[in-house]
Amino acid sequence: MESAGKSRTPESFNIENGATKDDNFIEAVPASAHSLGHDSWQQVGLMLATGFNCGWLLSFSNLMLVPLGWGWGIPCLFLVALFTWYANWLLAGFHFIDGQRFIRYKDLIGHLFGKKMYYVTWISQSAILILGNMGFILLGGRGLKEINLMFSDSAMRLQYYIIITGITYLIFSFVVPNMSAIRLWLGASTILTFGYIGVLLVIVVKDGKSNSHRDYEVKGSIMDKLLNAFGAISVIIVCNTSGILPEIQSTLRKPAVKNMRRALAVQFTAGLAVYYGVSILGYWAYGSEVSDFLPKALSGPKWAKVLINLAAFLQNVISQHVRLFSASD
Repeated sequence: MESAGKSRTPESFNIENGATKDDNFIEAVPASAHSLGHDSWQQVGLMLATGFNCGWLLSFSNLMLVPLGWGWGIPCLFLVALFTWYANWLLAGFHFIDGQRFIRYKDLIGHLFGKKMYYVTWISQSAILILGNMGFILLGGRGLKEINLMFSDSAMRLQYYIIITGITYLIFSFVVPNMSAIRLWLGASTILTFGYIGVLLVIVVKDGKSNSHRDYEVKGSIMDKLLNAFGAISVIIVCNTSGILPEIQSTLRKPAVKNMRRALAVQFTAGLAVYYGVSILGYWAYGSEVSDFLPKALSGPKWAKVLINLAAFLQNVISQHVRLFSASD
């Protein structure tokens, strides 16, 4: 029997199995704006697969393969994907350490490496998420401007479309307050993703077959090629990892580690096949002259370009929100 005033030490705590000898210890899970332990691995896997197939894939051919060419580009694509999959697979295993649950990247790093690394991670993660979301806003504004150019020769300046995009993202953030709530939008996200990508691929393949003067030479000086290659590899890494895996994993049902690894398998198979497929086919069709925004290079009908830009814009709203979730926590 415990003596008065002496606190009990939890024994054999394993949140994965739901077993504990101290019910109060379960409440020690960090507070979060998200619904912890709520989502299925299928939902999270679909969210990852569709979330990564956002409007940015319309620029991947130019950003990833033009600086590397076929010889270095294809091996880098698959080696980096394998590396990031394994890194995320390992990271998922750190969701529980000695009975303690970690639902934020910075908390995990701080526990393992100390207070200084906690702040380094917090600043780095915040900066990356802010820059990434600025990119989403710019990309959304660009898509809206491309749609307007289809119908008018006197388009508004890009800044106005950026403002419209920002307001749209803000409204959506109130409609979907946490990660679990996005499940209601995953069906629409899936339809948008595979709808616009399907139309895009048909036109890209058609253009590729009719383009007999493709040039795949990597241009520039040795220093330019080297710097551009490092830039391309960094883009490949970013397009394969979210940087908020512990935050995403916190929403999964038990067993959270096993289910997170299942969701990652969906992302790195079905999801990766789509955004890598678009990137490779875009480079094949247009060579080193491929546009930094693929719809600009398409020869298809006006309705197809409008559909691709509009669907990519709407899908960007969902993808951007997924990456911004950790900021609300």
